[in-house]
Amino acid sequence: MVDYAQLLFLGAFAGLTILLGMPLAMAQKVSMKKKGFLNALATGILIFLIVDVLSNAWQATADIANRAFAGTAPLWTAAVDLSAMFGGIAIGLLGLTWYGTRYMRRNAGQPSATHVAPKVPQVGNRAGGGGRQELHLIQQVDAYRISMMIAIGIGAHNFSEGLAIGQSYASGAIGLALMLIIGFAAHNATEGFGIAAPLTSLSKRPSNRFLLLAGLVGGGPTFIGTLLGSLWTSTIAYIFFLALAGGALVYVTMLMYSSGKRQVSTNILMLGFFVGITAGFVTDLLVTLAGA
Repeated sequence: MVDYAQLLFLGAFAGLTILLGMPLAMAQKVSMKKKGFLNALATGILIFLIVDVLSNAWQATADIANRAFAGTAPLWTAAVDLSAMFGGIAIGLLGLTWYGTRYMRRNAGQPSATHVAPKVPQVGNRAGGGGRQELHLIQQVDAYRISMMIAIGIGAHNFSEGLAIGQSYASGAIGLALMLIIGFAAHNATEGFGIAAPLTSLSKRPSNRFLLLAGLVGGGPTFIGTLLGSLWTSTIAYIFFLALAGGALVYVTMLMYSSGKRQVSTNILMLGFFVGITAGFVTDLLVTLAGA
């Protein structure tokens, strides 16, 4: 029998396995082609998570809507759940878009690298060194920004996972809660890979402090969700946070794609997507076969 303190510890463990994928950012002697493939693989994992998260949110929403249509549930519950579904997606996607724009302007203080690149002087021009340094600085800011945005999106997703763990425990399904912990811990180990992927393009190894912070942003919400979810059960909250996570993951996936297409060819990019998506489905299948 798992007591409450053990549940919270296991909830934290399920989220912080994300740190296992972070050492990838330490690898500096990696070719551009390999970095691009790893970036694409991580993007494939995120694509799988979008499908997984939004399908679960929609399944719960559609179930309530079907029961309301059949007259076995109040219409207002279907309206609220639909609002939670689409409102969560809007906040996750549009909220991060707004935040990302403000964050970039505040830290970079100028247009994105794609707009600056044409202005960089040719080699041999006296101002060329300064222009290249300026572009390099912007690219570094972009790498850290993308990494943190991915961590935030995954953190929203992991918060919903924590809610699922906590609410399973609160409803008395202890066995299910334990299986969810095992499954989410395995998944989060691969999600750390996605956070670290943009940082492999840096010429200087990222600090341990930033890696730890990004890992906590991405994995810490699993513990918070476990804590809150264990206190009460709510279908509306479950749908809302899954939808929020899905919207956030759409945003960070687009960031990853924009970064990856500048690194490698379309063929390598699509191969990485395929491997990442396949890895996500295989992991999910293993968790399902285990009974989670």
